[in-house]
Amino acid sequence: MTRELKSDRRGPDAGEAKSAVIFLHGYGADGNDLMGLADPLAPHLPETVFYAPNAPERCVGNPFGYQWFPIPRMDGSSEGQMRASFEQSQADLNAFLDKVLEDEGLNADQLVLLGFSQGTMMSLQVAPRRDPQILGVIGFSGRLIDPEKLSAEAVAKPPILLLHGDADDVVPPASLPEAGSALQEAGFEVYAHVMQGTAHGIAPDGLSTALAFMKQKLGL
Repeated sequence: MTRELKSDRRGPDAGEAKSAVIFLHGYGADGNDLMGLADPLAPHLPETVFYAPNAPERCVGNPFGYQWFPIPRMDGSSEGQMRASFEQSQADLNAFLDKVLEDEGLNADQLVLLGFSQGTMMSLQVAPRRDPQILGVIGFSGRLIDPEKLSAEAVAKPPILLLHGDADDVVPPASLPEAGSALQEAGFEVYAHVMQGTAHGIAPDGLSTALAFMKQKLGL
């Protein structure tokens, strides 16, 4: 059984949707935290619909926000609790993506996942294990969980853009090259961008890079 993810919907600005971008927020935030990114992106992607679901669980560390899974070092949860939640949230997210594609009349190759922090971890976990393959993944300030399992479990290899601030004090900047190396070794097409002087956040140059990636993959 999966849990239903609640999400706002924005767009498309022109005509029917020909692509979808799903924003996946970080630990302790909610969908609204990233939905504002649609404002600068939509004028450049007028036939794109945007979704930003809340993660399925109330956040242990911030009861006003949500989490995809607990973080033992931050909230006192156990490794077992984290793993069980992580597995369940993957099923929840996959069900949500299936519904978006059905509701919008889109194919998998018209879907982009854009994650931040824990949302990036979910994106990098779910996308390689979905068949058919989605259009691409954009991951800000996150990391790849269980990189040693990737080659054996990947059934699809969408192109991936990784972005990270070099002043991130929440998720170490070294997480970008670590994830990039594991993804490349597993045969993924990987792009990377370091946001200079940026802490745990999304800088304008990072968002511009993400937009260029999406436009290239959409053929715009």
